[in-house]
Amino acid sequence: MPASFALSRRGLLLAALCAGPAAWALPARTLQFPRDFGSHPDLHTEWWYITGHAKTAAGREFGFQVTFFRSRVEAAQNMRSAFAAKNLVFAHAAVTDLEGRVLLHDQRIARAGFGVASASEADTDVRIRDWSLVRKDGSYSARIPAGEFTLDLRFTPTQPVLLQGNAGLSRKGPDEAQASYYYSEPQLKAQGKLTLKGQAFEVDGAAWLDHEWSEALMHPEAVGWDWIGMNLDDGSTLTAFHLRRADGSGLWAGGSFRPQGGAARIFKNDEVHFESVDSWTSPRTQAKYPTQWRVQTPSGNFVVRALLNDQELDSRGSTGGVYWEGLSELLDDQGRRVGRGYLEMTGYAAPLRL
Repeated sequence: MPASFALSRRGLLLAALCAGPAAWALPARTLQFPRDFGSHPDLHTEWWYITGHAKTAAGREFGFQVTFFRSRVEAAQNMRSAFAAKNLVFAHAAVTDLEGRVLLHDQRIARAGFGVASASEADTDVRIRDWSLVRKDGSYSARIPAGEFTLDLRFTPTQPVLLQGNAGLSRKGPDEAQASYYYSEPQLKAQGKLTLKGQAFEVDGAAWLDHEWSEALMHPEAVGWDWIGMNLDDGSTLTAFHLRRADGSGLWAGGSFRPQGGAARIFKNDEVHFESVDSWTSPRTQAKYPTQWRVQTPSGNFVVRALLNDQELDSRGSTGGVYWEGLSELLDDQGRRVGRGYLEMTGYAAPLRL
């Protein structure tokens, strides 16, 4: 597929659910592993999302993103034909090359079945042709032979699963129906090979995995959102997000902080605040993105700063919009670097219209 097809993980969620029936509130339930590492085809949309950073022995640094989506096609569920597209599987991958000051990205799409695409219900095992994300013996492997780069990485957990929200049920808006089942695996040890335009690099680093599945629709007042997932250098983990109204005010917020070896604190809607500090204007779309944020949480105040301003993805040529997602660093309130992770921003080039 051409690069213009790229969708953000939440953008795909919302676009896919737009065509489905009215959303209903998800019941609270105890997540069961390894079953819930796998796919949930009874719900509309789902994603497995790994972001991280790694470097070579010589110190060259990269960011990377691997996302697999599953989208249930409601209109095809009662069709008897084996060719009926009951589920679509999408994948998106990107590499940020800090030395080269460039973002490279690629994507795939196929209907599930016929050995072309699949999403196992038993455990994490999602595939599109020669792209795959598989969990085996407790670790994940991602193999992504893309157009201008190849990722062949292994991710090993160093901490327990982090249940976001209320024991894994995460509110995403004022209405109860706006929620997802959501867990994270932060502080993954990342190792393997990254090949960039034919040049191979052995890399080591850290990564973060999110897995969400939902029926939810975005609140009608929301035009976009900002989200961070940060691995702190001391082993702690920070998640924070907010949905924005057209005037820039926050509509809904949340997140979590888990200290190394401790219990997670789950943030309430009124406990998280994002404030733009600095911005970058895209020369292609003229969208103005806050590439530096001040984020206030009950577990501390932080600054999030993009490590490369131009990490904008444009998918207007097909079914998507324009959004920003990329490698960023986390500073404490004294300006000291305390971690690194990913920042996602949507709704700046134009409000989301679903």
